[in-house]
Amino acid sequence: MVSDFTVRDPAAVRILLVDDHPVVRFGLAAIIAAQPDMTVVGETASGAESVELASQHRPDVVLMDLRLPGMSGVEAIKAIRQRLPATRFVVVTAYEGDEDIHRALQAGAHAYVLKGASHVELLTAIRTVLRGQRFIPLSVSASLAGRPPRSELTNREMQVLELIVNGLSNKEIAVRLGITEGTVKWHVNVLLGHLKVTDRTQAAVAALQRGLVCL
Repeated sequence: MVSDFTVRDPAAVRILLVDDHPVVRFGLAAIIAAQPDMTVVGETASGAESVELASQHRPDVVLMDLRLPGMSGVEAIKAIRQRLPATRFVVVTAYEGDEDIHRALQAGAHAYVLKGASHVELLTAIRTVLRGQRFIPLSVSASLAGRPPRSELTNREMQVLELIVNGLSNKEIAVRLGITEGTVKWHVNVLLGHLKVTDRTQAAVAALQRGLVCL
């Protein structure tokens, strides 16, 4: 669903809402509507549509969820930044895994707010990024600080990890990726070391908790 809004005040801060849950967008819109110096210029449930809406309305700030159908929030941030580098991004999400946070900030997010936060914290985040500063709550900073050093995974390691999370055996992974079972076992051992776990089940749990893989 894509919605456009009539701008009440041309001088108001222009905000685009991107979230695949209508009730969340409704709540965000209500918070913004209560601010005399802010206005919602559009809303969508789709990352791909957010790129088009951003190009059309040129928002000052985009409130972006991370888990979206099709194009993810991280991918949408990158795409919008290519077209509109001055746009500021506030991630509003339920996910606080260190990899989720790292990827969002690497993509260009300027603030990271959890959906359990108060409306005051959300508004503070918006006003902070408009001043050209970052807004990272203490709980988010703590999660990011816990990210293991040198924890970047290669594309192949990510493919293997995603298939582990989806319950495939080493033999099934080998067939799916067109590699030998021995190569899969080697990648699995590397992944266990990266994730600091001792078996495949723990690796799957860690991958989901940290935001490395999404179901």
